Amino acid sequence: MSLLVMMLILPVLGQIGTVFAAPVSPTETKSGTVYIIPIDQDIERGLQKFMERGFTEAKEMNASLIVLEINTPGGRIDTAHNIVDIIRNSEIPTVAYIRGDAASAGSYIALNADKIAMAPGSMIGAAVLVDGITGNPIEDPKLVSYWKSLMSSAAEVSKRDPKIAQGMTDVNMVVEMPEINDTKEKGEIISLTSEQALKVGYADTIANTTDEVVNWMGYSTDDMFRVEQSGAEKFSEFLTNRIVMTLLLFMGIAGVIIELIVPGFGVPGILGVTGFVLYFFGNYVAGFAGSETWVLFIIGIIMLALELFIPSFGILGLLGSVSLIVGVVRAAYSTSHVALSLGIASISALIVIIIVAIVFKKRGIWNRFILNDTLSKEKGFIPSASKENLLGKNGISVTPLRPAGTVLIDGERFDVVTDGEFIGSNMTIHVVKVEGSRIVVKPIVD
Repeated sequence: MSLLVMMLILPVLGQIGTVFAAPVSPTETKSGTVYIIPIDQDIERGLQKFMERGFTEAKEMNASLIVLEINTPGGRIDTAHNIVDIIRNSEIPTVAYIRGDAASAGSYIALNADKIAMAPGSMIGAAVLVDGITGNPIEDPKLVSYWKSLMSSAAEVSKRDPKIAQGMTDVNMVVEMPEINDTKEKGEIISLTSEQALKVGYADTIANTTDEVVNWMGYSTDDMFRVEQSGAEKFSEFLTNRIVMTLLLFMGIAGVIIELIVPGFGVPGILGVTGFVLYFFGNYVAGFAGSETWVLFIIGIIMLALELFIPSFGILGLLGSVSLIVGVVRAAYSTSHVALSLGIASISALIVIIIVAIVFKKRGIWNRFILNDTLSKEKGFIPSASKENLLGKNGISVTPLRPAGTVLIDGERFDVVTDGEFIGSNMTIHVVKVEGSRIVVKPIVD
């Protein structure tokens, strides 16, 4: 009996021993290319174009995973919404890896990824709407409600607590977060550290590097590709900086107008055209401007030049100025930003133009319309002598005056006129008026 039991138990024990003796194999690594797309700048239309290129390349290369490396202070909400559309319409799984800050619009992008990983010390939240120029919070109820609904829906799609997302945008809400023993009171805004985000479900893991995130998702780090900005995109980012943009507009306005009103130098014109070309190029590469802005720029320059040579009562100049202004405004990603830059550039350029016009007034275009030549002895012209000294003198009429004629005064002949009366020859006359070369006489009656 015992022998029979031993015969039945031994095979089972052998199988159990085999199970415990064999090493535990790790989860099978997924195959496929991983694309890394950095979001490490202000969220504006230039970033949107970069994201479009990155997602398009990832799709063409049949990538299996996209990791968004996020470190941004936020930016334009409309641009963030467009980027979110790119993420949602992509068939490739997306992980948001917050390396630094995912503030404002950056948190909105992160919430729309399939997974969120955060680096130690990183942050997500602080998504209050602020004015892009003044930096003051926007209190328009409609805008706040719209933005809060976007954040809330993004949290709901990824199965996260929507109230926390709302508390990131609305200072008037009260949000309890028992997972971290904290409550957001009125007047406060929610911003979560990586540890807090993990506890409340706004982060799925904490990772020190992008490689750890890729491994956490089950992919190998051997086939990773990082999408980098091209040289033109980096140059465009520099050119679309608000300060640089203002300087380019100043250089364009001042240079072109100085060249038109004080022709002959060439340098101001070259600098002016270069300034405008760089302005439009930067905004074009960034995705702000279309080809129509180049057309408006060229038409504006041509009309301003024609105004100087074709009398149009200012119509050509006005149309040229409008064309340039419309082109500049349409080329920019923000009307409010470009209005400020254009205003500063125009005022500064006007001051420089006035100074140059005063210093080089002898070379100005206005000299073409002013007669500056003088009839001098040096040029062969003999000016007529003044006849004011004849006033009050007497003379003899050489010819009859009907009413014009010739008289003799101090032995010299002069052409004179009367006030309409007839004076015969050899009559004594008296000079009563001298107006330039016109001498008026009257007869002397005995």
